[in-house]
Amino acid sequence: MTLWKRPMIIRSLGIVSRIELAFLVMFISLLVWSFSTYLHVSFANITLQSGEKLWETKLDSAALRLGLVGNICLAFLFFPVTRGSSVLPLFGLTSEASIKYHIWLGNVVMTLFTAHGVCYIIYWAATHQLSEMLKWDKTGVSNVAGEIALLCGIVMWVATIPRIRRKMFELFFYTHYLYILFIIFFLFHVGISYAFIMLPGFYLFLIDRYLRFLQSRQRVRLVSARILPCETVELNFSKSQGSSFNPTSIIFMNVPSISKLQWHPFTISSNSNLEPEKLSVIIKGEGSWSKKLYQILSSPSSIDRLDVSIEGPYGPVSTNFLRHDTLVMVSGGSGITPFISIIRELIFKSETLKCKTPQILLICAFKNSSDLTMLDLLLPISAIPSEFSKLELQIEAYVTREKQPTTQNEQKHLTRTVWFKPNPSDAPITPILGQNSWLWLAAIISSSFIIFLLFMGILTRYYIYPIDHNTNQIYSYSVRTVINMLLICICIAITATAAFLWNKKQNAMETKQIQNMEGTTPEASPNSWFYNADRELESFPQQSLFQSTNVHYGERPDLKRMLFERKESSVGVFVCGPKKMRHEVAGICSSGLSDNLHFESISFSW
Repeated sequence: MTLWKRPMIIRSLGIVSRIELAFLVMFISLLVWSFSTYLHVSFANITLQSGEKLWETKLDSAALRLGLVGNICLAFLFFPVTRGSSVLPLFGLTSEASIKYHIWLGNVVMTLFTAHGVCYIIYWAATHQLSEMLKWDKTGVSNVAGEIALLCGIVMWVATIPRIRRKMFELFFYTHYLYILFIIFFLFHVGISYAFIMLPGFYLFLIDRYLRFLQSRQRVRLVSARILPCETVELNFSKSQGSSFNPTSIIFMNVPSISKLQWHPFTISSNSNLEPEKLSVIIKGEGSWSKKLYQILSSPSSIDRLDVSIEGPYGPVSTNFLRHDTLVMVSGGSGITPFISIIRELIFKSETLKCKTPQILLICAFKNSSDLTMLDLLLPISAIPSEFSKLELQIEAYVTREKQPTTQNEQKHLTRTVWFKPNPSDAPITPILGQNSWLWLAAIISSSFIIFLLFMGILTRYYIYPIDHNTNQIYSYSVRTVINMLLICICIAITATAAFLWNKKQNAMETKQIQNMEGTTPEASPNSWFYNADRELESFPQQSLFQSTNVHYGERPDLKRMLFERKESSVGVFVCGPKKMRHEVAGICSSGLSDNLHFESISFSW
């Protein structure tokens, strides 16, 4: 399994394991085999219409089969983007790590559907039937609906081009909402009966999307913000003690005062064991949205409250960092964030559970010396463990754009904390379906689907069936599709809302306690322990952390040398940062020159 999990770097696919590559090859083989079999059977039974040429008939048949094969991909398209999925954890996957599968499937789906549409247009033009493009058949395939669905899909597809996605993220983000029109007109195009091939994945996505909508309607309690001079903020939210999450988990955050529609993912830096009543995220001002947030929080006349909505947390079902003798964490810039949560988890295990923890080598690269203040966030603002020194931690920090430490006014580089006033409408972050979320999710899925089948069965038997068989007309496929879609949405809304309200009632007492936190006494904001290295260190944990840190100026880390120097039997290599850094580390671990390196990339990109 170690060999199969070893990373490979493939152009246009990025970093993939041999397991992922094997499944990708098998899936593509399935599509090729399906298409070739469809063509073989259809060409063997081909019959020419009067005045039609053989190649035209074959093109008509091939165009239809391209659409059929595209539906196979569409059946899997929504599984990777179902964040609270009940399927992905069975394979040890998380939604953020599965985004690349959604990207692969989306590219294949749109390639096949575009070829499907283009082939039909060529066929209609060659046979002088372009009027077919305006056809909306009451009891058959609706060509107009298919064209609208294809147009929406192409707009989404173009917006996902990496260069457009990076430079115009808002365009990518907003155009992706066209998936709603894509699905609706796809259903009108092929009819509800044939569209049921994609029902399992899309049904789970609908439930997840509605639960996320219910959770996002609540305003969460933002306790404080720790502001660093490197345009970075740490937001600290109140959470219920029963809300637990594993290291490297993420939340999606929305700040209505910046944008009511934009949701951005951030890695959770806090630890639910070490900080049972707090959830923290670190946000570096790198895009327009995050820079606007930093400006709001760091302005001299700071606001006393900020409305924030949260979706999540989402993360791995389990993590086992203790299986390695050494952990090597390689980060670039804000990529240090997930490693903060891992380090805090190991602090908890070494102090509270008295577990033997692996040695930790943190290699972090920053552009400027002010970015070193991000290392202050390795320890929480309060409740710093007294036995932190038991953790075998070595930090190698590299400042790449400066040759020596800069000497600037110390006051300019203070780490400042802003405390926010509580609001009666704010609530702590709680699991959307409570402690037994998997049981509740199973109940919602099964009960909503059973209710849908009962309602649709009754409606079909006593309303649709008599029209189909007792009159001379056939019940409209479009109306049938609308009824099915409405019933599915209604059944999901009823069952999911009932489960949400029940769990919200159970959390009402804890929410009331949060509302009575008016008398909380703010804690002092510490100065930077790393930027101002000559100042007196007032806390033993900070002193121990500072002494285990080496800062290198004007150079980049020699990752190959540092990784190959590790002679322990099992070395877990984690990387989070720019694409070039991830590929470099993956290339070193996959070279086969050292069998003790076990690579894992915890970065993900949209």
